[in-house]
Amino acid sequence: MTIDIHHNPDRERFELQDAGRVIGKAAYKDYEGGAGTDSEAAAKQRIFYHTVVNEEYGGQGLAGKLATEALDQTVAAGLRIVPVCPFIKKFLVKHTEYEAHVTRPTPAHLGFLEDALAQRVKA
Repeated sequence: MTIDIHHNPDRERFELQDAGRVIGKAAYKDYEGGAGTDSEAAAKQRIFYHTVVNEEYGGQGLAGKLATEALDQTVAAGLRIVPVCPFIKKFLVKHTEYEAHVTRPTPAHLGFLEDALAQRVKA
């Protein structure tokens, strides 16, 4: 078993792969932030909305490794983390080192995400 984590920006997700086969993902939508003078609101943000690992790979800590890599790359890219995904929310409670990079979801984030995902379904 060769487990790797890759960022796939074309599919807007971080992928957990076993020998090139996708076995998990942390999906996101990038958000330009709101207008205004608040630097946090104006910063580019990444809304994480779904994290999953195939059932047969469960119990190995792979979701945590995927989350760590996805969040580390997000911070390195200068983006703020917006946790909508229940797994990412729970992960962030335990990993307070990301706290300075987190923006709590707002109705604007949720509306943007809902619209973006609806557009994907129509395509």
